[in-house]
Amino acid sequence: EAGLAWYDKLFDELARHNIQPLVTLSHYEMPWGLVQNYGGWGNRQLITFFERYARTVFTRYRSKVKLWLTFNEINMSLHAPLTGVGLQGDVSQAEIYQAIHHQLVASALAVKACHELIPDARIGNMLLGGLLYPLTCKPDDVLAALQENQRWQFFGDVQCRGRYPGYIKRYFREQNITLRTEPTDDEALSHTVDFISFSYYMSGCATADVSQAEKLRGNILDMVPNPHLDSSEWGWQIDPVGLRTLLNTLWDRYQKPLFIVENGLGAREKLDAAGQIDDDYRIRYVNDHLVQVWEALNDGVEVMGYTYWGPIDLVSASKAEMTKRYGFIYVDRHQDGSGTLKRSRKKSFYWYRDVINSRGASLSR
Repeated sequence: EAGLAWYDKLFDELARHNIQPLVTLSHYEMPWGLVQNYGGWGNRQLITFFERYARTVFTRYRSKVKLWLTFNEINMSLHAPLTGVGLQGDVSQAEIYQAIHHQLVASALAVKACHELIPDARIGNMLLGGLLYPLTCKPDDVLAALQENQRWQFFGDVQCRGRYPGYIKRYFREQNITLRTEPTDDEALSHTVDFISFSYYMSGCATADVSQAEKLRGNILDMVPNPHLDSSEWGWQIDPVGLRTLLNTLWDRYQKPLFIVENGLGAREKLDAAGQIDDDYRIRYVNDHLVQVWEALNDGVEVMGYTYWGPIDLVSASKAEMTKRYGFIYVDRHQDGSGTLKRSRKKSFYWYRDVINSRGASLSR
């Protein structure tokens, strides 16, 4: 009850400021007891637990929240199974995909519950948009890129189309993966999302030539580097045009509204002598990505919105450190835990405020 009451106060405060909440049901914070005592999403019982949790919050906040997401970056489980599905230690592909199946069924049942309990709400999924290009125009590289992209598009296919696609069934056959399912699973998966949300930070390449598949250090998705792109300090390649490409790809594939819920640039920063941070590199990054969103809108893509990751400096999920700063607002907290937590507006804060106030007219095209 205390936890529910806390969110009541939060949503009421947002309403007073005319801010509409967009709530993710599960954002990398599975209760640790479910990992220790049940084995995470490898245990089918978690489907029941999650549906009960979803129905509880839908019922409680039905008049306060009209936009929902089920699982944050659901395809991250392929890269970080503990983070995504709560599997510890060395686990096989079969175990990971079994846990993913349970999560996909739970997501679909949450969609069903939301439609029943809050008919005027919309509920979506959330994908990590790891767009891959062919490293060369060799047909084998084009096919390699197609297949690598399918590894994350599979999640969207199930959540938007309500069934497992043929290419993933072939992959399961070739990898000797047999999912344990229940007769009710097909009906459950038929409850599809209303819109698609996704994160986008970078793109990469794929190649069939193993000798050319040098990986980028620090790149959480371990993608082959693109020789035509610059990279951040952490090896994340900067590709604004890739965002337009991804928006068009998802729109053409699903014909459902799209919401960019994460996009941003992490950098090492410290206050100058005047107590300021002139982060022109962040301004350039966000400006160029938003210009490509504008281009996608003109392409006919239905884009619901854009939210930057993240408004204030925070602990980086990929590196678990404060050194990698994303915010428009600097937080005085350092790697060793020192700092006052005082907040200071960066140059980008004022720039982004103007972008919002002008509804994008102030962007440099």
